[in-house]
Parts: sequence; structure tokens; C-alpha cells
Amino acid sequence: MRPPRTDDKRKLIGQALARVTARARTGFDRIPVGLMAAGSELGPDELLAGGRQAQAEDPRLKVVALGPRRPGYEDLDWLETDEAELPQALETALDEGRLQGAVALHHPFPLGVTTIGRVVTPARGRPLLLASTTGTAAAQAGPALIYNAVFGRAVARSLGLAEPTLGLLNISGAGQAFRALTALQEAGYPLKFGASGRADGGALLRGNDLLNPAVDICLCDSLTGNVLMKLFSAWQTGGSYEALGWGYGPSVGPGWRRVVSIISRASGAPVVAGALRFTAAAIRGRLPEKAAEEMAAAEKAGLAAVLAGLAPAEAEAPVQAPPARPTEEEIHGVDVLDIENAVACLWRAGLYAEPAMGCTGPVVKVPRDALAAARDCLRSHNFI
Repeated sequence: MRPPRTDDKRKLIGQALARVTARARTGFDRIPVGLMAAGSELGPDELLAGGRQAQAEDPRLKVVALGPRRPGYEDLDWLETDEAELPQALETALDEGRLQGAVALHHPFPLGVTTIGRVVTPARGRPLLLASTTGTAAAQAGPALIYNAVFGRAVARSLGLAEPTLGLLNISGAGQAFRALTALQEAGYPLKFGASGRADGGALLRGNDLLNPAVDICLCDSLTGNVLMKLFSAWQTGGSYEALGWGYGPSVGPGWRRVVSIISRASGAPVVAGALRFTAAAIRGRLPEKAAEEMAAAEKAGLAAVLAGLAPAEAEAPVQAPPARPTEEEIHGVDVLDIENAVACLWRAGLYAEPAMGCTGPVVKVPRDALAAARDCLRSHNFI
């Protein structure tokens, strides 16, 4: 191992002195979290007001504003830089350890890194994590949902939730993801499913379950999560001002060590303050270490095989439908992406079936006297 360079020594000494000074003043270490203080549609004062609010609400947090210095905010620390150089200044400050995390309006996350947002739900005022809201955990939708569940648990645990409950928003791919996550759970991954508050229950969530959250973590793709974040944050203001919640959340991914949280150009001071406090809490809760623990547990439970099972199947030869018959019964639980393949599977077994879309998602319609055989067939081929 090479001896520390002079610059490294100076950096370590500077960080140690800063911690000693902070502890002498407050009785504890303050976590320096950067705030990108330019680029908002609401103006820099809105961002800085959020920084001031966060620092008042969490005395263990030290907000460090990055951008052109503005008068009237001397109570905040500053890293002055031109607006054009702000992204690089943020990268440098994180690399040098001057910041332990950051809240940014934009950050170029690599493929595999996503963010886990947090919203206030209107029915009870309870928080709900959205996994995920920006970035992408994988190039394909199916694996991305599985990773989102793993990383959602990591963020929840960093906030102190020992056994967070997870539900899957009833979107395309949710059925496949549920089967894959169930396989991980049965192989030892400590995933705890929640249940819908609707009469039929189950881990698939309806919109009602988000308003009055039935779970701690809502699993969805990042585009859906992004839309939900905007709706929950700005539904009271007409959309131009995000007034509620904690923002789009901290970044997390395999081997990713930085805690960089995202807000939008419409995020108002309350959301900026929430994002800063969320970031500090994730840092205190050792989010990167929690993510590594979750990945190790998932891999031990067979994550690689589960992800391989989500790869698109090779196209099979077309099959002729059996003679049409009345279809009085419905089979629920087939993912919309699998509905055509599920019907073809039944046709190959000599069972007539039709695809249809019900109020809660896709259904396979079958004759009443073929219901049991059709269920067994779909179950044996992992469609339900």
C-alpha cells in the first residue's frame, strides 16, 4: 500500500479539524450536505430558504450551498462557483470529502443507479417510499423492478425501518416481478410483502392503497414513480410548485457509494428542506452499506437465476385455437405482458381460452368446466 500523499494528509487533517470544531460547538458532528443553489424555476432564494429551513429543523445537518453566493444567507456555508461550473464543483467536493452527500436538481447517474423517493400520503399523512423515481436500476423493465425492491429496502432500513413492507403497484410487469420476488423470499431473502387494503387483498396495490398507504414501499418503474412524485408533491398547488414530501430521493445502486438526492426545478422550499433532511438521515443510516447488505442477501437467495428467468422467452410457433366455447369463468393474476402467451399455452393444452381486460387488470376467460385444468396449466408454466 502506498503511503498517503501530502494532499491526502491535508484533506484528512482538514476533515478531522472540521469535525472537532463542529462537535465543540454543538456537542455532535454535523453532516455536510451540499445544495445545488441554482437552476430552479422558482429562483435561487426558494432553494436557499429550503436550506435554511432544513438546518433549523435538523441541527446535526450542515447545509453547504453551491453556486454564486447570494447576500442574506450568511447562516449557510458556501462553496462559491459559477453556475456553469456547478456540476463539476459538486463532483469535486464529493470526491474530496468536503461533502458527505448532496441535493441536486440534476445528476448524471450511471446505468444501474436509481433514486428512491418519499411522499406524504393525503389520507393519513403517512410517508410512503416510491421505488423508484429517477435513473434506472437496469436496462430491462423486469430486472429493474427487482433491483428497485432491493434498493427500496436499503433506503427504508437506512431510515430505521427494520422490516419494511413492500407492495407492487399494479402496472405492466408487476405480476412477473411478484413471482420473481416471491422466489427470492422463499429462498431466504428477508422480503416482507404488505397487502392491499381492498377487499381482495394481495401484494398488488391499487391507487387507493397509495392515498392511504397499505405498505412502507411502493414498487414501480422509475417513470411511473416520477409521475407519482410530482402528483403527490404538487396536487394542492396546481402543479407549478411542489409543496409536500422529501423529493425524489437518494441515489442507490450496486457498489454506488454516493448519497446524491434529486429535487426538481419545481420543488419549493418545504420539499428542498425535506430532501436535505432525507439525505442526512440516509447518510447517518449508512445507506451504501445497507445497499451492499441487501445485494449480498439477494444474491445468496439466487438473484442471478431470478433475473435470468425474466429474460424474454424465444418466440414459439403459432398455435391454432381449439373450437370456440362460451367462457363463463375468469382467471386473474396473469401479467399483461404475458397474457397472449398464457392464452397460447392453454390452446396448446387443448383448452379454449380468450384474453380480456378486467377492472383490476388482464384476465384469461375460460369455460366453466375447464377452469381447474386451466389454472393447473397456467400455474405449471409460471403464468400465475
